[in-house]
Amino acid sequence: MAYLFMLIELGVELALPLFLGLMINDGVVNQDVSNIVMWGSLMIGLAFVAFVAGIFNSFYSSHVSFAFGYDIRQKLFEKIQVFSFKNLDQYPTSALVTRFTNDVRQIQNTIFMGLRIMMKAPLVVAGGVTMAFFVNARLAMVFVVTVPLLILFLLLVLRLAGGMFSNVQKNVDRVNRVMQENLAGMRLIKAFMRRDHEEDRFIQANSNLAVSTRRTFRFVESSMPVLLFVMNMSLIFIIWFGNMQALAGTTSVGEVVTIINYALRVSMSISMFSFIIMALSRTKASADRMNEVMTLDIDLLDSEDADPCQAVTQGKVEIRDVSFQYPGAEEPVLKNISFTAEPGEKIAIIGATGSGKTSMFQLLPRLYDTTGGDVLIDDKSVTSYKLEQLREGIGYVPQTPLLFTGTITDNIAWGKKHAVMEEVIQAAADAQIHETIVGLSNGYDTKVGQKGVNLSGGQKQRISIARALIRHPKVLMLDDSTSALDLSTESRLLQAVKKYECTSLIITQKVSTARDADRILLMDNGKILAAGTHHELLRCSELYRKIVESQFGKEYAYAD
Repeated sequence: MAYLFMLIELGVELALPLFLGLMINDGVVNQDVSNIVMWGSLMIGLAFVAFVAGIFNSFYSSHVSFAFGYDIRQKLFEKIQVFSFKNLDQYPTSALVTRFTNDVRQIQNTIFMGLRIMMKAPLVVAGGVTMAFFVNARLAMVFVVTVPLLILFLLLVLRLAGGMFSNVQKNVDRVNRVMQENLAGMRLIKAFMRRDHEEDRFIQANSNLAVSTRRTFRFVESSMPVLLFVMNMSLIFIIWFGNMQALAGTTSVGEVVTIINYALRVSMSISMFSFIIMALSRTKASADRMNEVMTLDIDLLDSEDADPCQAVTQGKVEIRDVSFQYPGAEEPVLKNISFTAEPGEKIAIIGATGSGKTSMFQLLPRLYDTTGGDVLIDDKSVTSYKLEQLREGIGYVPQTPLLFTGTITDNIAWGKKHAVMEEVIQAAADAQIHETIVGLSNGYDTKVGQKGVNLSGGQKQRISIARALIRHPKVLMLDDSTSALDLSTESRLLQAVKKYECTSLIITQKVSTARDADRILLMDNGKILAAGTHHELLRCSELYRKIVESQFGKEYAYAD
């Protein structure tokens, strides 16, 4: 529909100079007022038709461009949702946000302009040249030379500008990244008085963006004088040669005026090409960036032989000779580790920072796949499960709790589809956060700020744990997620977890938490150095004794 109305506008625009020439020849030259009125009325009527067609063209162009923006954002979001951690590591958050906003908007605008004027401009050039030859072939010969030269020049500009605009978009990514990091770490920046440092970072990123943008726009805009110079020289030639022909009587004044009108329209359309080139160059850069995301191979998918009916029912966990290395890393973070957790068993994992504890946790729900060995749940490899079924049976509380904007109820119920209020309250009570919530002014309807900014660290941890408990998982993984809790609250929470009949894997730095577990795994440098109960490790592991000594003193560590 947009193109239909654009063609109506185009037809009128190409017809008006022809009718103007006829009005001059039949009316003005012969001083025939009736002819002037007839042709003038026809031209006014056609102009009104073009005006109405332009309105409808704008309406349909807007509809198509905004609908496309809606669709592409939806597709991008769906694609990112199936990204593995490896895929996500390839793109910083700021780069993905830029694709959702700046790049989509750029393509939206180009689609609108494409339906509105971009297709019209080259058609005006082609139609204007054709009509000029129809009116007077000798005067129109100037277009045979100028138009092909201009088109070749514009294609060269388009090719060079594409790479320059791609660089501009990369600089937009950098500005967004600095802004995101600054806003996310505002409290830390103020606490450390690093405002000047952050301003310098932003000025550097912003300056790079300004320089690359200025250089690119200057290059593209420099094509405009070249276009106008060539077309104005064409106009001078048409006026000069047309005047000679009119004086010689080989052509009429109306034909000369008609050719000049077509030349002006062709000139105006070609002058728009610099704008079109700029838009297409930016759009190509944006489209290429989005295409990178849309065509990126997902490296972690359901196996072809995965059983859609298979679910986690018992919670037995076995790590069998597993090694793991992050993509691009030089050294593996896990080296041939093995252990088994029986259903309902509570295992504490303790060790120094960087020993591979969190990395091991990420292998259970297949956030990453192992580079060696196998991970089994209920005696079946995790790759034999559908990802949805596998993760449905696991409750994972990450090291850094993340809450979403919304109410406390929304954040807890987020852990289970169609959760009812009774389940939310029960999960909160077991996570030892219920009394705190009801003490708030709006209770469970209290709004949670971005990333839980209006809650304490312990409150965020307990809400995250409640979100995992509401799933009634068969495997519960707590990644140092009780670090902000006092010993009494932590003890009550872990006691409440026992009634969930799940296998509990708890990463902790607290010996007081680890000693109550059925077994303790002592990890260091990607390996399990020792395994056993608290008392067994005190007797057989020098490293564990040092950890206990650092927290409770030498007397306790060597009491046995």
